[in-house]
Amino acid sequence: MCTVCGCGSGEVTIGGAGFAKAARPKDGPTRGWKPVAATPTEGHAPAADADPVHAGHHHLHFGDGPAHAHAPGLTQPQMVKIERDILGRNDACAEENRRRLAVQGIFALNLVSSPGSGKTTLLVRTLTELAGRVPAAVIEGDQQTEFDAERIRATGVAALQINTGKGCHLDADMIGRAFARMDLADDSLLLIENVGNLVCPAAFDLGEAHKVAILSVTEGEDKPLKYPDLFAAADLMLLNKVDLLPYLTFDIERAIGYARRVNPDIEVIRTSSTSGEGIAEWLAWLERGLAKARECRRDAMQTVPTAGHRQTVRDEPVEAQPTPFDGLRANGTVR
Repeated sequence: MCTVCGCGSGEVTIGGAGFAKAARPKDGPTRGWKPVAATPTEGHAPAADADPVHAGHHHLHFGDGPAHAHAPGLTQPQMVKIERDILGRNDACAEENRRRLAVQGIFALNLVSSPGSGKTTLLVRTLTELAGRVPAAVIEGDQQTEFDAERIRATGVAALQINTGKGCHLDADMIGRAFARMDLADDSLLLIENVGNLVCPAAFDLGEAHKVAILSVTEGEDKPLKYPDLFAAADLMLLNKVDLLPYLTFDIERAIGYARRVNPDIEVIRTSSTSGEGIAEWLAWLERGLAKARECRRDAMQTVPTAGHRQTVRDEPVEAQPTPFDGLRANGTVR
């Protein structure tokens, strides 16, 4: 799927969906795979030599090694090094993005979900409710098309579309390049709608104040356990489309319990863009975040050194010179 982070190997699933049609078992009295001994094929080392793979009776688990993933031809140490190199460069870009956002008092959120969770509809409802009260902008991430950005622009809010091609997530460098094309207002709200994907976006810091996970009640309530990295990284989970609950068997308390099993501190708001349930609570959460970002900006501006102090600092080594925004990694937890 993604040729950027190498997660295409993650498409391999054993014992469930994801096989090419030719590899699927034929219909018959039983659809179970017959376990076979793990013997190396010609030209390939035994899997155990390269990757620690947990083998159960009906499944293989490729995430047991230190890299927690698998790529053909790469050892676990090689994968760990590649991941560190990629994420290290991304984190440096994210820090620069975060610094810029802090300087302007911008409250930025990275909204992540699977496709079809209702992210864009929720954003449209949010921006419509905030119209005239809060300056806002949106960055949209999709592999192709500009459809979602067009829906956002129809609300009167500026939106920049990022198409990632075969990439399955936004990264900090993309966001930094987007900043150069956007005239972001001070003390404003920036909503970043990531590519629909519950896996890779969890690993990539964009410089946002918070990741927000959106889980629709039309999905399984066990998603937080199936994709724990995202829910562990998120500070807020929006349980969306709750107006559909009367027509579904979705167990909402179980979903919340699963999310808090991987992240005990995650906040939860139940939302519906159709009925309006939870929208006021969601907007209040945003308002508190905006106030926090503005407060941090004001505090930082008040600590800008005087001319005399700056003269003293210039006599020090360049790397030792402080900036008034060094303490602003994030805007803090919104409570």
